[in-house]
Amino acid sequence: MKKLLSIALICAFCALCAQAVDVVKPQPPKTNRVDVVFVLDTTGSMTGLIEGAKRKIWSIANAIVDQNPNALIRVGLIGYRDLGDEYVARYYPLTTDIQDIYAKLLLFTASGGGDTPESVNEALDIAITKMEWTDARTRANRIVFLVGDAPPHMDYDQDRKYPEIIAEAKQRGIIVNAVQAGDMDSTKKAWKEIARLGGGNYIAIPQDGGRVIVIDTPYDEEIIIIQRKLNSTVVPYGASTQQKEVKGKLQSYETAPAPAAADMSGFINKSSRGKEVITGEGDLVGDVANNLKKIGDIPTKELPKDMQSMSVKEREAYIAKQIEERNTLSRQLAEIVTKRDEFIKTAETKQDKKVDSFDQAISRILEKQVKE
Repeated sequence: MKKLLSIALICAFCALCAQAVDVVKPQPPKTNRVDVVFVLDTTGSMTGLIEGAKRKIWSIANAIVDQNPNALIRVGLIGYRDLGDEYVARYYPLTTDIQDIYAKLLLFTASGGGDTPESVNEALDIAITKMEWTDARTRANRIVFLVGDAPPHMDYDQDRKYPEIIAEAKQRGIIVNAVQAGDMDSTKKAWKEIARLGGGNYIAIPQDGGRVIVIDTPYDEEIIIIQRKLNSTVVPYGASTQQKEVKGKLQSYETAPAPAAADMSGFINKSSRGKEVITGEGDLVGDVANNLKKIGDIPTKELPKDMQSMSVKEREAYIAKQIEERNTLSRQLAEIVTKRDEFIKTAETKQDKKVDSFDQAISRILEKQVKE
């Protein structure tokens, strides 16, 4: 009888504790991947479109995560011109570090381009063969966006031609879309064939990329305020170059226009489920929260100076406090981001449905091609 009474008392105590403790439910694992590579013509005629892309890349990233919240998202970037220009093709591999891709995109300027055709074939070849795409046996969306206004050089002997390249893409399960800037007939013919062979979509937009609509919302300022508090929970660690990169990513929130900064905050909050403040490596709080690192394994010299004099237990307590603060702020941010998304969705329903800009074209294609 006493034994039964003891068990009952223990059960009752456990029930009270369960009510008092805020139990964190485990998050579902990321079940598949979304790989997206942008292949951009960066010759002089593309100035307007490239500047628009810089302003809207984060809203495009949000379109991806909204379509598939459980996906591991990677983005790659290729800028191409032609023989005789500063470069023929400049590329950055697929990565989850989208803030780094954003920084690379900001460095692109439109210049060069003499004769009409450009090195489209070489750029597509790089996209298909040099990007480390998710293995075809793994669940993934593999998508290329070719964006340009001039047809490919078909007279370069050193190039593989796009029909052969697209055939390889198809074998690898990569969809190739073609977005034409302007209305050049020779480009339209090539772009339509590329999209058809690649199993993708062809869309034409104005030469300058179309009117890039930036929607200011009443939630932008509040998101930025919370984001600044979240930034204070970041603890850069590792080599000095890595710590410098982390600080640069935090600075990007300050230098980006308010709508873009809010888009950036929303994407990182949603894609990391509130555990991360930046993309990529170098934040000790995020890496510990994601069970990627243990405090005791980090060499003292790779820690920030204010942590180097702490004992291991003091370091663990400090990081635990930062994680707790981040969790609280991230929940607040998620609520505001949801309200902002709803505001933008409502505003967009009142706009002209015609696809006439770079970001609208990309986002609407992603709605069809990115799936759970």
